Amino acid sequence: MNKEQRVTFVINTLKELYPTIPVPLDHKDPYTLLIAVLLSAQCTDVRVNQITPLLFAKADNPHDMVKMSIEEIKEIIRPCGLSPMKSKGIHGLSEILIEKHNGEVPQSFEALEALPAVGHKTASVVMSQAFGVPAFPVDTHIHRLMYRWNLTNGKNVQQTEKDAKRLFPRELWNDLHLQIIWYGRDYSPARGWNLERDIITNTIGRQSVIDDYRKKQGLK
Repeated sequence: MNKEQRVTFVINTLKELYPTIPVPLDHKDPYTLLIAVLLSAQCTDVRVNQITPLLFAKADNPHDMVKMSIEEIKEIIRPCGLSPMKSKGIHGLSEILIEKHNGEVPQSFEALEALPAVGHKTASVVMSQAFGVPAFPVDTHIHRLMYRWNLTNGKNVQQTEKDAKRLFPRELWNDLHLQIIWYGRDYSPARGWNLERDIITNTIGRQSVIDDYRKKQGLK
């Protein structure tokens, strides 16, 4: 298969496996999504979904969040890791949303990335999932799979994002980034990977990755 055929195979396989696509992080509006995504840095979505109900029971909007101290926020979100930085970020961005954006989450990459503790990936998730703006947030699953599928050189997440945007149709970005995340978890994890179950990598995968897998399994 050439690259175009491989891209088509990925799109069709993912559409078949995930015709409806659940959003991994529980939220009810752009603000709660923003906080959940911020908490998900170096933390599993499962853990975030356990912690956010405790935080949002006390504050699910910027006005209530700024009434809490950074220390109080930190205590609640501690299980998510990086709590000193994340708690300052949550408190700080809530203040800025009130001061500069009438308490609303702004609908632009520039304004989002100007908020404390909000990087490009977090902004991309919010823009795509909260506002429907085409974006391709690259997490560890997408970075790993794009390399396994020989669709990027795997140098860094910035390059992977560029390649994904170049290869996949813009109107599919928001669905695809979620479908790839689910596929990575279900069929192509970093650990405990079974190539036989991973139909996409098995069909179009980078030869060196497949050879390395077989070598480790004693198949070659």
